[in-house]
Amino acid sequence: MRLPHPIILVCLAVLCGCTLDATMKGVTLGGTGVITATAWRYILASVIMVTLFVAARRPVPGWKAIRFHTLRSIAQVVSSLTFFYALTQITLAEAVVMGFTAALMIAPIARVLLGERMSPVTVGASLVGFVGAAIAISGEPASAPTAGVRAYGIAAMLVSAVGYALNIVLLRLRTKEEDALTLVTFMNVLPALFLIPFLPFVGVMPEVNAWPPLGGAAIAAVGIWSFMTLAYARAKAQTLAPFEYTGLLWSSLFGYVFFQEIPSIRLYGGAAIIIVACLVVAFETHFAARREARAAAAEIAP
Repeated sequence: MRLPHPIILVCLAVLCGCTLDATMKGVTLGGTGVITATAWRYILASVIMVTLFVAARRPVPGWKAIRFHTLRSIAQVVSSLTFFYALTQITLAEAVVMGFTAALMIAPIARVLLGERMSPVTVGASLVGFVGAAIAISGEPASAPTAGVRAYGIAAMLVSAVGYALNIVLLRLRTKEEDALTLVTFMNVLPALFLIPFLPFVGVMPEVNAWPPLGGAAIAAVGIWSFMTLAYARAKAQTLAPFEYTGLLWSSLFGYVFFQEIPSIRLYGGAAIIIVACLVVAFETHFAARREARAAAAEIAP
């Protein structure tokens, strides 16, 4: 069977991501606690991923990998909980736009943890991107969650973005050690194991009407991985990166249709600045790697 074009695949992955976000927002606003909803989102996705893992007959990773991913999952759990909490406080589109800033935090975190150099272009673009974030959140939306506290939602999203960026940087340390299926299985099973002990204190079961959406959220989570893996295996990252920002379109549409949310016009102006800054960082990182490769080749050339 011939696969769709990689750009279509990455757009489908983004659609799955926005579907997951909108579904979790509906579940949490419907009466299910954030921790309970997040735990079951991971539990259900774990069932899918473990089934795929066993069917593929992948070897069980060693204790070193399990220990690493256990520590890494702390950042993932914090990022997920704060993101889903933020969805109850601010509009869906605002949460997605603030989530874009995670791409700007990867470089400085990699600088601290991995010793990677940051070029002046990356530093400048990152600062411009954060100015865009400030513009994006400066406008009061025409409609937002009625019980939401805007300041709490914005603070939670910033924490979520840092946690997400940290998670991505740590995952890069293992991409050469484990295949995508193993990584994504870890990314669902370990957060589920982290959150299960909290369920007796916050509510073991979600609302009855939340089960179908949570099942859909689990499928959407697996869909993100599936489509992204297929897309990036067939096209260069710099070709596909701009299309990841179609999430703003889907989040705006889902927010309006399902939650009657109307973000301010400043959100889209700030989002444009953030997107441009993220693309500059992405392309600068790519070209910097090429420059370093050429320099290394020149040193060993006869």
